[in-house]
Amino acid sequence: MADAIKDASLKAVQLEALVVMKIIKHCSQTFPTTATGFLVGMDNAANLEVTNSFPFPTVEVPPADGHHDNNAASNIAAAAPRAKANATYQNEMIKKLREVNVDANNTGWYTSANLGNFVNINMIENQYFYQKDLNERTVALVHDVSRSSQGSLSLRAFRLSPSFMTAYKEAKFTTESLQKSNLRYQDILIELPVQIHNSHLSTSFLHSLPSPAPSAEAQESQPPTLASLAKTPNPLSPNFSSLNLSIDPFLTQTTDLLLESIETHHTELNNYQYYQRQLAREQTKISAWQAKRKSENASRALAKQTPLPEDEWQRLFKLPQEPGRLDTLLNSRQVEQYARQVDGFAAGVTGKMFAVRGNLLPGAGEG
Repeated sequence: MADAIKDASLKAVQLEALVVMKIIKHCSQTFPTTATGFLVGMDNAANLEVTNSFPFPTVEVPPADGHHDNNAASNIAAAAPRAKANATYQNEMIKKLREVNVDANNTGWYTSANLGNFVNINMIENQYFYQKDLNERTVALVHDVSRSSQGSLSLRAFRLSPSFMTAYKEAKFTTESLQKSNLRYQDILIELPVQIHNSHLSTSFLHSLPSPAPSAEAQESQPPTLASLAKTPNPLSPNFSSLNLSIDPFLTQTTDLLLESIETHHTELNNYQYYQRQLAREQTKISAWQAKRKSENASRALAKQTPLPEDEWQRLFKLPQEPGRLDTLLNSRQVEQYARQVDGFAAGVTGKMFAVRGNLLPGAGEG
């Protein structure tokens, strides 16, 4: 039975409402510094049930030159899930939970993000550490604080794909290895649907809460009958806020981040092209040296002399080392993430622009 559960792939992640509230509170309190913690729960066939979460202990970073370095604190917090001290703390916490008969299986970890900026080497190393050493069926929860501040909860669950796990274990991210494994940047992460679950007692309590009575002013402003409603000149006040054409500030920030990622991609591409030029130069030199050595050996053979070794070029020439393609894969995946966010942000503004294009562009509204 255990083998059957292990072989079944995860289909969804179920979060208790308590877990969601604790993650939101922790990430909001530490923003803009990265917040991380671990998750506990149980593995139920194809569903991973997360019943509790705990933040990792914070490490105070001493101020440098009288200034607090947020980047140093974020880097330490981002690497916290695989830190040795935090692994010991996590094991002790799980041991205590088992003593009180609470779900205490390791189900993964969580982290905070800002505008979808979570596809980086820290996340990959943390999730690889969890899936490889602690528990194969673990997930990484990403809570985007900036997106959630707009009113819609952004909480996503990810796992590393089996093909990427194999490639990362071998630590071979060359062009040849990527072509053999057919690994693309879309194959790095697998996203799982997230479901929020409430206990029956909590649901019954929420339904039993009395709704507040309308105020006296609200009762007087509402028409008592249909006849009085028909006599009212403007029964429904127009909502002009929905016609606001201002660009979403999150759209501009995401666009800036997208441009930075594209520039990083061009830098990686230039580095790889430089490597290819260096390799072509060295291979040309090696070919010329081998042709010269063959002609020398042919002359020595005619003179009945001992031929010179033809593999001496390995000592004389040093081929440049190919740069790793892992950073390029991660950056490409991050560009895709930003592009999806821009698409989502621009959807509402684009519809409004088409609606008023007749007033914005001369002659656009003429049939």
